[in-house]
Amino acid sequence: MTARTPSAAKPRSVLATLLVRHDTVVSTHTLIDELWGAEPPRTATTTLQVYVSQLRKALLADTGEAAAETGPVQPLLTRAPGYLMQTAPEELDLAVFESLRAEGRAAYGRREYEAASRALSRALGLWTGPALSGIPHGPSLETSAIRLNELRAEVLEQRISAELRLGRHHELVGELMALAHEHPLRETLRCHLMVALYRAGRQSDALQVYHRARRSLVDELGVEPGPVLSRLHERVLAADPSLAWHGESEPRPVPAGGSDDRPSHPPAGGGAGGSARYGRDAGPTVWLPPAVADFTGREDQLALGERLLAGDPSGGNRVLVLSGRAGAGKTALAVRLAHNAADRFPDGRVLVRLRNADGRAVEPRAAMAALLRRLSGPRATGTDPGTEPLPPSETELAELLHERTKGRAMLLVLDDAVSEAQVRPVLSAVPDSTVVLTSRHMLGALESVRHLTLDVLPAREAEALLTACGGPRMRDAPEAAGEIARLCGRLPLALRVAAAGLAARPHWTAAGLARRLRDERTRLAALALGDLDVRGTLLTAYHDMDEEARRAFRILGPAALPDFAPWTATALLATDPVEAERLTEELVRAHLLEARRRPGRLAPVRYSFPALLRPLALEVLAEESPQEGPSAVERLCRAFLALARHADARMAPGRERLAYEAGPPPGISPEEVVGNAPLRWFQEECAGLSEAVRQAHAAGLWRLCCSLASAAAGYYEAGALWDAWEATHDLALDAARRSGDVHAEAVILRSLGDLAWQRHRTALATERYRLARQLFLRHGDEVAAGRCLSAEADALLALGQVARAGPAYARALSVSRPADDARGSAESLRGLALVAQCEGRHEDALARMEECESAARSADDHRWTAYASRTASALRIALAAGGPAGEPSVPLEVRPGVWLFQPSGPVGQAA
Repeated sequence: MTARTPSAAKPRSVLATLLVRHDTVVSTHTLIDELWGAEPPRTATTTLQVYVSQLRKALLADTGEAAAETGPVQPLLTRAPGYLMQTAPEELDLAVFESLRAEGRAAYGRREYEAASRALSRALGLWTGPALSGIPHGPSLETSAIRLNELRAEVLEQRISAELRLGRHHELVGELMALAHEHPLRETLRCHLMVALYRAGRQSDALQVYHRARRSLVDELGVEPGPVLSRLHERVLAADPSLAWHGESEPRPVPAGGSDDRPSHPPAGGGAGGSARYGRDAGPTVWLPPAVADFTGREDQLALGERLLAGDPSGGNRVLVLSGRAGAGKTALAVRLAHNAADRFPDGRVLVRLRNADGRAVEPRAAMAALLRRLSGPRATGTDPGTEPLPPSETELAELLHERTKGRAMLLVLDDAVSEAQVRPVLSAVPDSTVVLTSRHMLGALESVRHLTLDVLPAREAEALLTACGGPRMRDAPEAAGEIARLCGRLPLALRVAAAGLAARPHWTAAGLARRLRDERTRLAALALGDLDVRGTLLTAYHDMDEEARRAFRILGPAALPDFAPWTATALLATDPVEAERLTEELVRAHLLEARRRPGRLAPVRYSFPALLRPLALEVLAEESPQEGPSAVERLCRAFLALARHADARMAPGRERLAYEAGPPPGISPEEVVGNAPLRWFQEECAGLSEAVRQAHAAGLWRLCCSLASAAAGYYEAGALWDAWEATHDLALDAARRSGDVHAEAVILRSLGDLAWQRHRTALATERYRLARQLFLRHGDEVAAGRCLSAEADALLALGQVARAGPAYARALSVSRPADDARGSAESLRGLALVAQCEGRHEDALARMEECESAARSADDHRWTAYASRTASALRIALAAGGPAGEPSVPLEVRPGVWLFQPSGPVGQAA
């Protein structure tokens, strides 16, 4: 970029952090942690904003005439939960380096070594010193510097490997000697130097390089040289002719820099005197990564996997599919199974990855070629003069692989399969082998296979993994470890990253780490350390899907927690129920959604996001489809509103609720979804309904927010859900006032008055009722204002002020009767009956309650009808037992299900 670099250290650190993670949102939490560590000042957020402002000014400085004509473009943007630095590919040396590195690796893989050398040399030419030198390093920049310096070393090693293949060993000797002195523990550089010296006719010097390398490793690390360096030493000692320069057909002396498919043990039969053709080796072939040292838990899955691998061999091709979401530990389990099964597979155990370095699926032909190279040892590269080249066609490769594995007790691990089509040709070529497939997909279309699905770890195993990886600070804080495990969704990868992050920062505590993970918006950003990035791993599963499925994943992000019914997907995806089910089930198969059976519920199957995937869905929705998010939230809220209004109308006809002109989204039928079970619908969707109110408020959908809260109020009251009632209505009251909607404010205040009355906060209830009545009158709604009078009278009655309550009920009735408001009349008549009962006028109380029952029946309100009926029956019994002059012997049920117990003495007549 052409911007001027700031001179102050902390702004430079902010700029470096944003550039290293260019075109990616960097959270405010990450930047604060980078600048101040575990103890930021109270003004950290404000100070960071000042630094960002300074950087924005610097980035717009000296932009030239073009910017003056078109207007400057600010590359540093604010994006929740932090900031985003946008760069063009050619503006940033880091981006150019990564592009040239990828270009060079691809050319190397095609054996175009001249092109590889040019691209990799250009990439190295961009460096002027160690990564991020001259910039103070916090935890993020420290890990980035380590990663970038390692990438630089990898590119250097691969460039040298390409030039060795081009016969430039003489020119490389001096450079390699200097590099080996500078990096004495990098075995790949020692290998390259030995090969260059050997080809230059300096065999003894090449052997000296090995002995110096061995001495350094033993003295400094206490370990012997690795298998590649040791095997090369043997070949130099034996004067292996294949090490000599043979022109353009030169074989690869060591694995290319950056390869991670190296065997954990050197394959047998691969020495200088062994067969180099693709025939059968005499000994076993073992090409597995090391087993994870702190592998924790999964005992049941290991036992089941071992039983499946030990199945009847006469059954032909034995295939075990390990499937599960990204980060579930499928590869770790497969490798552990392979290491444990050495005695059952004496002819070999080989792992081949089915994705390339860029995460793309390899073709079946490439997978079979990789298997053949593994099975024939490290010299079988296809370019050695004594090695038979691999055939070009998939059919010939399959025939050769079949011949190579026929009759041999071998275990093949095909890691990270993308689809059934990718693995079918490979499986058909190895009918005598046992195969373990790992995949993020179910691969349910494969025939005659056994399936083992990995879920997240149980709570105890998750905490054990945290303790194993996080050390004493995690072990000594069991409560924090339990919270971290829960916030990580007990996903093994997330647990490892969290524990490693704690171990890498001695100044952190487990409780502090848990605090950083609590915010869902920044949780994924906190779960990154070096090249361990939970977000990146989860994104690979997302990118595996086609665009239609990716859009469905994004749009379903606003779905309610903890789970949602199929109608939610119909509303969010703006499609019909059949298509919505197809898309959600596709996401379930890819482990991007979970499906749970809920027998006995209105929706017998409910969906939910696996842990950490909902924040990812919301993140990619904001990044890739920002215009679709608000409309999706509106559709969801409209669906909730239509269903809640329908259910509430079935439970309490005539109850005051806010109108909303827009109907439900297409495909949503309240009659079908709610049916004849409004109470069950509310019970099943209560959490989602409250979440919809919050989402509507956050999206600025003020009228929807108010209408949703109003539609839920009746259920909150009937279920005594005081906290949900208060939380949703506080948001709705704020929404009404922001939008200037007087009528909505009055309705919400009336409901909040009912809540205060239920909680025995009578003074607050009276205040809210009076304010609501004033707003209703201002709006011209005299009927609703009359109902507020009945509510005020209820508050007076609760205070024992019966003499004042009676006239208030009478005034309310004088409003509701002329307006034919049956529900309001029922409430007022019920109040007059209560007053009469309190004053010992049982005949009047019974008459009024019978009128109340008639009015409730006219309103078609079954709940109030039943209430009036049972209260009238109780009065009749009291009259029969005590006579009209007796003291009241029945406690007052002042509203349906709400009782007021009177003292045993004379009924209060307080004014």
